[in-house]
Amino acid sequence: MTARLRRSPAASPLDDDDLLCEILLRLPPQPSSLPRASLVCKRWRRLVSDTGFSRRFRLRHRRNPPLLGFFDRDLSFSPTLEAPNRVPPGRFSLQRDDDDDDRFVPLGCRHGLVLIYIPARLQILVWDPVTADQHYIAIPPAVAACPGKARINGAVFRAAGDVQHFQVVSVMAYGDDHQHRRALACVYSSKTGLWGDPISTPLPYRAVQADAISVPTLVFADDAVLAGDSLHWLLAGNFNGILEFDLEKQRLAVIRLPEEVNCLKLVRAEGGGLGLLGRSVTNCMTQLWKRESNCDGVAPWVLGRTIDLDRILSVKPELKGTFAGATAILGLAEDNNLLLLWTITGLVVIHLESLKFKKLFRTNTFFQYHAFEGVYTAAAAVPFFSLM
Repeated sequence: MTARLRRSPAASPLDDDDLLCEILLRLPPQPSSLPRASLVCKRWRRLVSDTGFSRRFRLRHRRNPPLLGFFDRDLSFSPTLEAPNRVPPGRFSLQRDDDDDDRFVPLGCRHGLVLIYIPARLQILVWDPVTADQHYIAIPPAVAACPGKARINGAVFRAAGDVQHFQVVSVMAYGDDHQHRRALACVYSSKTGLWGDPISTPLPYRAVQADAISVPTLVFADDAVLAGDSLHWLLAGNFNGILEFDLEKQRLAVIRLPEEVNCLKLVRAEGGGLGLLGRSVTNCMTQLWKRESNCDGVAPWVLGRTIDLDRILSVKPELKGTFAGATAILGLAEDNNLLLLWTITGLVVIHLESLKFKKLFRTNTFFQYHAFEGVYTAAAAVPFFSLM
């Protein structure tokens, strides 16, 4: 009698940790995704809690991070997502010394980092709210030595494919002579721990009447917009335009605004290029403009479309009639292409492409908000999810 051979059960593809990790990396970047996966079994929890996996997960979803919320001028966090993805406001709280009375000025957020200027210390702070890491950096000597310097602005970003290191671009306008003011930029790299050489460019001057008040050109106190390979800030004062810093060429340039529009906000245009949101000088309609390069290398401004915010935002009965003449743009979620608007009924976010909007919360005051877009990874999210 021939003995029967026993066949061992075929191994499941999910028994391979490497393959399972590749599957888990493709989960949506919502805060609840990895905590839910961690509840399947101890093995899944071990994989998603690994710091290497968390780093890969953040890197994979860098281009499509969710809008977790907004930081206000006091660095208080207001979440925007619904449960179970809603991040408790206290989860993103900057830890400071009890006797620290210095003013912390937020300059913007990008790639899961918050950039803060501390004027009394002449320092810049790069803060990761997810990991609680803090990096204090002295401002570059070239900036500290500038005559007639005004408030420093800047931007933080991570290079493509890098979630461990960051760079900071510090910018400002300087010069006691209003006709010969210059813009100055310096770049800091966390890899080297050093500031690069200062980069400057002259700022245009617009002649004014003898009896008119001359206001020096300043880098506007607003978040930078990363479009293509360049960072952009609005210029305000004697000359209204855009300051562009090319990250690849390490070069500053000045871009003129279209004469027929009052610029309200710099945004990303369709396709990732530079755009601006403005109001026509001949009517009160909101216009979306974008720059388009032609065969001569010139990048003129082209009107994309006109948006009637009053009509869009008044489609709901409870909001009807509350927006005309009572709106202000308070922030921009760069990666999600969302505008934050203040209205007399509260804060609203509107998507610039679909024009869909969502009411957030009511407030009687308005000031600048900084959108925090990022991936809340498993290492920080697992304990948070268990409390929901």
